[in-house]
Amino acid sequence: MSTQIAPPMDRRAFFKISGLAGGGLLLGTCLSFTDESDAAAPVEKGLGGGASLNAFVRIAPDGRIYIAAHTPECGQGVRTSMPMLVAEELDVDWRQVTVELVPLDAVYGAQFAGGSTTTPRCYTPLRQVGATARLMLVAAAAKRWSVPEAECRTETAKVVHPASKRTLGYGELAAEAAKLPVPDAKSVALKDPRDFKVIGRRISGVDNPALVSGKALFGIDQKLPGMLYAVFEKCPVFGGKVVSANLDTVKSLPGVRDAFVVEGTPNLTGLMPGVAIVADSTWAAFSARRQLKVTWDEGPHANDSWSGFLAKAAELGPQPGKQSLRKDGDVAAQLAAATRKVEAVYTYPFISHANLEPQNCTAWFRDGIMEMWAPSQRPGGGPDLINEVLGIAKDKVKVNITRMGGGFGRRLSSDFMVEAAAIAQRVPAPVKLTWSREDDLRHDHYRPGGVHFLKGAVDGAGAIAAWHNHFVTFGNRGRPGSGGSLSADEFPARFLPHYQSEMSVIDCGIPMGPWRAPGSCVFAWVIQSFIDELAAAGGRDPLELRLALLGDKTMVTTPGERPNGYDAARMRAVVKLVAEKSGWGQALPKGRGRGIAFHFSHRGYFANVAEVTVSKEGVLKVDRVVVVGDVGSQIVNPSGADNQVEGSIIDGLSAAYQELDLDRGRIVQSNFHEYPLLRITEAPKVETHYLLTNNPPTGLGEPALPPLAPAVCNAVFAACGKRIRTLPLSKNDLRWT
Repeated sequence: MSTQIAPPMDRRAFFKISGLAGGGLLLGTCLSFTDESDAAAPVEKGLGGGASLNAFVRIAPDGRIYIAAHTPECGQGVRTSMPMLVAEELDVDWRQVTVELVPLDAVYGAQFAGGSTTTPRCYTPLRQVGATARLMLVAAAAKRWSVPEAECRTETAKVVHPASKRTLGYGELAAEAAKLPVPDAKSVALKDPRDFKVIGRRISGVDNPALVSGKALFGIDQKLPGMLYAVFEKCPVFGGKVVSANLDTVKSLPGVRDAFVVEGTPNLTGLMPGVAIVADSTWAAFSARRQLKVTWDEGPHANDSWSGFLAKAAELGPQPGKQSLRKDGDVAAQLAAATRKVEAVYTYPFISHANLEPQNCTAWFRDGIMEMWAPSQRPGGGPDLINEVLGIAKDKVKVNITRMGGGFGRRLSSDFMVEAAAIAQRVPAPVKLTWSREDDLRHDHYRPGGVHFLKGAVDGAGAIAAWHNHFVTFGNRGRPGSGGSLSADEFPARFLPHYQSEMSVIDCGIPMGPWRAPGSCVFAWVIQSFIDELAAAGGRDPLELRLALLGDKTMVTTPGERPNGYDAARMRAVVKLVAEKSGWGQALPKGRGRGIAFHFSHRGYFANVAEVTVSKEGVLKVDRVVVVGDVGSQIVNPSGADNQVEGSIIDGLSAAYQELDLDRGRIVQSNFHEYPLLRITEAPKVETHYLLTNNPPTGLGEPALPPLAPAVCNAVFAACGKRIRTLPLSKNDLRWT
């Protein structure tokens, strides 16, 4: 029996217990989330045996513990770490736990993976789930023994009465516990972290045995009886429409069941117009696609190009920004009076998410119900988009959440789900849509490119006297793309008395979406690189200037800001520790250099030091990266945490060498031979350290990545004097070792 998870109902954590057929115990909770946007409307839904609520925990009569994993797993480890929170407070051995998967349902509350939010949202509520279940089991045992509850304690899935030396296993008590009143949430005491036995342990991912043995886990592995296979050809120019296609020829090809035009919508991140081919196998569908000939109306963006965008940015850069973000002090006067000034233009391209598992979705439309098997970071977005585009009621769309072969923000979009649904409406069988690698690169929702026009000045002591940034970004219909909007409070705003930032948007037809650590992944590179330039202009050590910039402040806030401003003291601590751990200031051989950078994003404070070697021929080798992070008081699963930090470093290095070119409205690159990923032989040694502080635990999927690129680029300058102002690194005559 699968477990289910209840939603927040009245913004307070409260609990219910209900018995199920078979004598087990089901425990549910209504999660109280930090952000209003995370809340879900209450839904009551019956379960087997007359139960009318939903549960995280099921305890079988044989004592086996079943804990639900409700958050989509895209490699960030939450399918293991979130059940660990429940198991800890339930006081069970992790080896007794079976983690159960649950489908999308409003009764589960917020089910999404993005923004490094899962741990901060769920850390306390899931612990309360386990603690409440433990209290109920203690109450059941005390009632059976006719002793005060205070005389009982729990110990590895059993209740113990020390005075009489009696014990009862959880499985023996489950049915009785299910009938008892639920204790008030305020009475639920959580464990002292000093007593943790599960939280803080290195625990292998629950899917690891299946992963290494090749068992089907991912969306692309789904198989159903009588399933057909589909591909979907879209216009190479974003927003283009089908004029005509040789459908009769394609339908006559071996293994092809059908071929038809899908009209689509004008929304660039919705259902794109195209031609669907349905066949008996993926091979037959892909083979038929090579015979497909489509005449396209390429629309208004057929002449767009990256070179044209850069030319437009060059026109806008020297002009006042279309939008003033922040203006503190008198930057113009400071720049005019300064004797040491730096002007620089930083440019970075559009890039792809490049998930190793291409987008895919299996859909089966029958009896008015659209059932789907989707590797989605935001599975609830599928029914929303399907309702909007196809008119199917959201309660008629059932989504089974599969594991994902990478997410990085791409699978927060639901375009591949609505494509599968549109095809399934026309097919009297389950159908699996599979994108090719070329589809994935040429029809992504990209990280926006950007151009920053920077001016800075340093005073006689080498301190930063003024900072001006005109950011030229890209958007659709006048609005910046996801991750392409600079905050008025972006560091070093609020830390400099003379600071000005502006923004202009170049409208384009490119679909954009969040890319790992949206915005921060590129803003950190620009800001931390320019700080290094100003340090050099002022004759200051890059570390010393950063510490001086952070100053002796603690929390730096803007009125009305959420959640708590910028904690300069936490950042100073990670910067000092990364300097210590990396040996900052120690001499390196000629051709080698160290670079430092820090950034605050997704509630995490991180600093990186990179050590690199640059040969005379321009061959770059990143030898070592030292990472220090402050993500609060507790690392739930150190094994998973290290995995996330190391993955961030690898992802950040790959991105520093990646670019997408746009010509005649088309993405030029097609596959990994033109869009390389970092190879294992190119990976540096990564050393990770955590500062545990008296702050709520936060996520780790994103905040370690932003400081990586500037740390590497600053190290290149230290090694050979070359200043990197354009990404990818290959634009600077640098190549991998």
